[in-house]
Amino acid sequence: MISEMNFLERIIYLLQQYGISYLKGAGTTLLIAIVSTAIGCIIGFLVGIVQTIPVDKKKDSAAKRGLLGFVKILLRAYVEVFRGTPMIVQAVFIYYGMSQVFHIQLGMWESAFLIVSINTGAYMAESVRGGIISVDPGQMEGAKAIGMTHVQAMSNVILPQAFRNIMPQIGNNLIINIKDTSVLSVISIVDLFFVHKSVAGALYTYFESATIVMLIYLTMTLVTSRLLNFWEKKMDGDDNYELVDVMDIGDQLRKKGGR
Repeated sequence: MISEMNFLERIIYLLQQYGISYLKGAGTTLLIAIVSTAIGCIIGFLVGIVQTIPVDKKKDSAAKRGLLGFVKILLRAYVEVFRGTPMIVQAVFIYYGMSQVFHIQLGMWESAFLIVSINTGAYMAESVRGGIISVDPGQMEGAKAIGMTHVQAMSNVILPQAFRNIMPQIGNNLIINIKDTSVLSVISIVDLFFVHKSVAGALYTYFESATIVMLIYLTMTLVTSRLLNFWEKKMDGDDNYELVDVMDIGDQLRKKGGR
């Protein structure tokens, strides 16, 4: 029957019969992308911060310098491996390899979140490192000059500025993850692309199903992009700021002190 329909009629038929399945697949895709991007950002921030810890040959002990150097080498290897290999290969390696070689059996969902998170973390680590380096070194010097430790300066002065600098990259990674989670169908995650393969394989409607899926992916990425742009503008604050007279503030403080 479906072979007798034209292109538009076949699309309408697929939406009537499998519309709920497409929506559930899209929900799975969004869930994995959002959660994994959030976890990946945490990983990226931790790795990026460690990579930018300064080493003082005069003040730091040889043991500290050696340990920090070893950790940085391991983190660099992690970043290079997961940035230099396709996510689909990582999915196969982690889901099937962990079971066969290390006898660690991970479920599909655990594997999906782990794969996308550590992949995102590798990319975010370089973004965070670049964001920290882009902050004026005088900011760190000024923070230490008023008595802050390195940790306090990083958490209160450097990282808030670095976060604003890398906000566009966080958004890009989320949009990329919405699309790249399609590779998780290789470990049988029932995401949007998995639904497409199932429907197209059953009814031989590859072009029609792909059209529906492309439109859904496009809608998700466009909406996400607009929401992220709105968030970035909110973080920028107001365009105009009211100037405050420092002398007035001093007078107010003196009056309070007199009381």
